[in-house]
Amino acid sequence: MEATIWSSAVLLFFLMDPLGNIPVLISVLKGIDPKRQRKIIIRELLMAFVILNIFLFAGKPLLDFLQLDQESVKISGGIILLIIGLRMIFPKQDGVMGYTPDGEPFLVPIAIPLIAGPSVLAMLIIMTQNAPGKMFDWFLSLSISWIGTSIILLTAPVFLKILKKRGLIALERLMGMILVMMAVQMLKEGIKFLMG
Repeated sequence: MEATIWSSAVLLFFLMDPLGNIPVLISVLKGIDPKRQRKIIIRELLMAFVILNIFLFAGKPLLDFLQLDQESVKISGGIILLIIGLRMIFPKQDGVMGYTPDGEPFLVPIAIPLIAGPSVLAMLIIMTQNAPGKMFDWFLSLSISWIGTSIILLTAPVFLKILKKRGLIALERLMGMILVMMAVQMLKEGIKFLMG
């Protein structure tokens, strides 16, 4: 396999940030039966993979059709992360995502923006724009990074048993602070590009 495939896979893996997403995942899934948690994680991972592939193969035409640019994707992703981060720091009784049907998340925030976040989506568009003849290589890179992310996120419920409730609350607040900082950075980058 070409070095480009592996280097791209590592880049996408870091952008998906599975280790950084574990606290958020645990927080979103707390209170749900552990067996059900695994099914939810698998479902969200599969939905994220479909979305990532849509952006890989049709991202630029889709954004052009909707008349959206990459900065809009980045700014909207930053706003979503900001809201989630603030809810983690100042939790509501209904949990981070508010009321969810059946008490579980669907698509947001696990599939989008945690796994298929704006940075990953933007990078896929950039990769395909820079080398449109390497679509199979980009698909392999995406698949490798997604498999690595899946393995890490499927171990997340184990952390809940280790951390217990107090540890989870502390980690949730800390992760909320980090998400707010990431959101501000994403918003800043998007606005800076628009202004510049």
